[in-house]
Amino acid sequence: MLVNGLVILAAAVLIGLIIWWFFGNFQKSSQQADLANGRQEGQVVVKGGYEPEVLYLKQGVPAEVTFKMEDKTACLSHVVFSSLGVDKDLSKEKLAKVQIPTDKAGEIDYACGMGMFHGKIVVR
Repeated sequence: MLVNGLVILAAAVLIGLIIWWFFGNFQKSSQQADLANGRQEGQVVVKGGYEPEVLYLKQGVPAEVTFKMEDKTACLSHVVFSSLGVDKDLSKEKLAKVQIPTDKAGEIDYACGMGMFHGKIVVR
């Protein structure tokens, strides 16, 4: 009886931790891209996720975002911009550059190849 109770308690705690990990309201890091010579450049470090998670770009200024790979997990080996048709293999390029259209304001989402880690570029 006691063993069954402990198993149920452990399962409930584990389920709670999984829900917290995937759906918890964590504070997202953000950064404004650097502007020089009429161009914007931003960098996202890939290490256990994306840092910063949100990158801000100025509308109408050409922009390039560099993804710097510092992680060896298979999940983060690709960065996928489904709305742009871009799928970069970060295991082959430690510094992968992506041209970002800034002609209109809005949000451009990206994710790892498995869809577990997400980031966002905001053009404003």
